[in-house]
Amino acid sequence: MISVNLQTSDFLGILPHLVLSVFGILMLGLGVFIPKSKHKWLAYIGLFGIILGAAGNVLLWGQNYSAFGEMVRVDQLSIILNFIFLTTAAFSLLLTINYSEFVELEFIEFIPLVLLATTGMMLMASAGHLMIIFLGLETMSIALYVMAGFRRDNKYSLEAALKYFLLGAFATGFLLYGIALIYGVVGSADLKAIMEYFTKNSLDANVLSLIGLGLLIVGFGFKVALVPFHMWTPDVYQGSPMPVTAYMAVGAKAAGFAAILRVFIQSANFISFQWADIFWILAVLTMTVGNVMALVQDDIKRMLAYSSIAHAGYLLVGVVSANDLTIPSVVFYLLVYLFMNMGAFAVAELVGSKEEKKTKINYFHGLGYSNPFIGLVMAVCMFSLAGFPPAAGFIGKFYLFSSAMQSGYLWLVIIGVINSVISVYYYLRIVVAMYMYKPEEGAEKIEIMAGTRLVLLLSILSILYLGVLPNTFLKLFYLF
Repeated sequence: MISVNLQTSDFLGILPHLVLSVFGILMLGLGVFIPKSKHKWLAYIGLFGIILGAAGNVLLWGQNYSAFGEMVRVDQLSIILNFIFLTTAAFSLLLTINYSEFVELEFIEFIPLVLLATTGMMLMASAGHLMIIFLGLETMSIALYVMAGFRRDNKYSLEAALKYFLLGAFATGFLLYGIALIYGVVGSADLKAIMEYFTKNSLDANVLSLIGLGLLIVGFGFKVALVPFHMWTPDVYQGSPMPVTAYMAVGAKAAGFAAILRVFIQSANFISFQWADIFWILAVLTMTVGNVMALVQDDIKRMLAYSSIAHAGYLLVGVVSANDLTIPSVVFYLLVYLFMNMGAFAVAELVGSKEEKKTKINYFHGLGYSNPFIGLVMAVCMFSLAGFPPAAGFIGKFYLFSSAMQSGYLWLVIIGVINSVISVYYYLRIVVAMYMYKPEEGAEKIEIMAGTRLVLLLSILSILYLGVLPNTFLKLFYLF
């Protein structure tokens, strides 16, 4: 029998998780007593909970220890990723407040789902055990299944929820089977024990453990939308409410890569020669398919969906390298990706108007003239996603490709650069629509609520700041 002596440090290590969980549960009850006309205030209470969670995360800064009998890890990786998840949740709630002006939302249900999904993401980032990864993944996924179908009167939203649920459940089976095989070989699902096993048996690892890792790739590949596990992405992104699509595109992807970093970079790094070629192929397929399919999209949500797939391929380039630059470069790109995507989806939400009926790219015609600030933010996001300097997207790709070059993956970098060039067409297509065409007939100045304006402002400032002065960030966070 295993005994665990719980100490204060154990609970301190999951303080951000506890705060968000408590707020999520309390708000389910609190919403019952608040008049329906005041339900929007639940979003502000949720934001307050996120701020408290971030404060709890600050208390962990500089800590490096394991809690709950090696089940949970507190280190720089988990702390930085927690900030990314919390910022993503905060931005999503701010966009939701604006979105509720167009579509009626049940804040009693929606806000707790966001908080609990974020808790699941943070569990994946701080996992020291495969079952904690599974627990976090399911906590996140179940909430996202419901959020995807939150527009109950919209058939596309319901289709998105059903498709995401069915394919997600199927992928979870692969993940659990992989965990079972690894446990059967190693005798433990603890990531530290798995690392010790692969370190001692790097040249003669049991074939079942390798099959287990392969099944984990399938499970994680679905969550981060790697080709060929990406088929759900365009329809789910298009059908989900805009704030949910933004939250899913950033948060779920970051959580999936957090799990990949924990398992493959930290625990199975000594046998990287066994899985690096698989990730190499997946990276090439994901970048290429994502970018090529995005070329022919005329709906902004589907275009950003395929763009998201392509960026998963870029992130995988950093994973393939499996060296000292992998974790810093991947985490930095996830941070940059947060601001690029949240800014783009915020603009898409504003242009989409009521019931998201204006998501076609032609509705962006003349946006730079009719709404200069919104057009500027979208242009900066598009240039950054395409990888133009001095935007942060360029620096992010530079670090990922530098990491791959350090490990000798020249051809992978060349393919990545070619894909970046391909992506320029569909990103600049938005910029051309905003500045090279006249505004649509009857186009009016779009009213921006304070919350959405804050998201737009923070996004553009962060993209430019991280692009011009990335070293200030790396000096602060380069502590892995």
